[in-house]
This record gives sequence, structure tokens and C-alpha cells, in this order.
Amino acid sequence: MGKEPIKSHEDLEAYKMAFDVAMKIFDLSKQFPAEEKYSLTDQIRRSSRSVCANLAEAWRKRSYEAAFIAKLNDCESEAAETQTWLKFAVKCDYLNVETAREPYGTYNRVLGILVTIIKNPSPWLIKH
Repeated sequence: MGKEPIKSHEDLEAYKMAFDVAMKIFDLSKQFPAEEKYSLTDQIRRSSRSVCANLAEAWRKRSYEAAFIAKLNDCESEAAETQTWLKFAVKCDYLNVETAREPYGTYNRVLGILVTIIKNPSPWLIKH
């Protein structure tokens, strides 16, 4: 039994992982202090959600290699930004290292997939 064909961005492994970890970060960030509501909490939620949103946009731009790669680069940037916010959350004692390690590692896996696609986008492009 083979893998199901990819019909939308929601079928992509990177999208599924990024979506799940964004929801995990949403739950974790609920425990951040109230004074962080308009800074760290908003930033980490925004950047984690942006990975998924940019991946959805990239999927729809597969007819244009440069636009596709540009959106994947945006995904990569947002994933790395989210990792930085996770580090801040640990340093500020809002998350312990063990709790932050899982989402941080998930972003490493997402980044690996993104870099692989960016280096070889042709199998993903729509041929006209």
C-alpha cells in the first residue's frame, strides 16, 4: 500500500507538523504572564501560525518557481523565528527546557523538509 497522493498543502508532512506544533505553542503560551500578552505571546503565536500560512501560499504558487521558493523561504524564516521565541520563553522562565525541546525539535524537522524542497523544487512545481 503506497502513500496517498498530495492534493493540497494540508497533505504535506511539513504542514501537518507545523500546524500541530503551532497549536501546541498556542496552548503553552496560555501560561505566559499577562504582561507578555502583546509581546512574546503574540509574537510566538503569530510566527508559529505563519509557517503554516506561508506553506499554504507556497503550495498555490507552484506554477512560478521563484514565487514558490520565496514563500518557502518565508516559512523557513518564520520557523526559525519561532525557535528564537521558544528560547526567550525558556530564558524568561515561562517554559522549562524539557517542555520547549519538543516544539523546537519539530521546527528543526520542518526546517529540514523546507530546505530539501528549496534545494530541489522541480518535483513540486506545476508544469504547464
